[in-house]
Amino acid sequence: MTRFAMAVAYTLLLFGFNGCGQEPEGPAEQVGKEIDATVEQTEEQIDEAVDTAAKKVEQAGDELRRGTTD
Repeated sequence: MTRFAMAVAYTLLLFGFNGCGQEPEGPAEQVGKEIDATVEQTEEQIDEAVDTAAKKVEQAGDELRRGTTD
């Protein structure tokens, strides 16, 4: 191919990709984003609960080792 033909093909390819993603989100994309956000929040809450439980278990173990329990 000549350089001109390559340049034209490249330009058309760029314009073709530039048009992608310009459409507004549909309902499925919106619901998907909401689901992703909910899952992320849930994961954070679970991580916090696990950390809290681990600290309490560690404290209980320390108290048992010292022989003092509440």
